[in-house]
Amino acid sequence: MKKIILGAIAIYQKLLFFLRTSRVPVFIYTDCKFYPSCSDYAVEAINKYGAAKGSAKSFLRILKCSPFSKGGVDVP
Repeated sequence: MKKIILGAIAIYQKLLFFLRTSRVPVFIYTDCKFYPSCSDYAVEAINKYGAAKGSAKSFLRILKCSPFSKGGVDVP
C-alpha cells in the first residue's frame, strides 16, 4: 500500500512540474506557504510513520492550508 501511495504522489509531482514548466494557461500556480510542500511532506510522513498514519498526517497538513494560515516550516 505504501508503494502505491508514494507512486501516486510521484506522478502528481511530475504532472505539476510539467504543467508549471510548460506554462499551460489554465493552470494557475501559486507558491506553497509551507516548507516542505504538501506533497513532499506527505512523502516524508509516509516514509516515517507508514501508509495509514502518514496519510492521516498529510491530510491534516492539507487542511492547515488556508488563506488565514501564515505557513512556515512544518516537518512531519
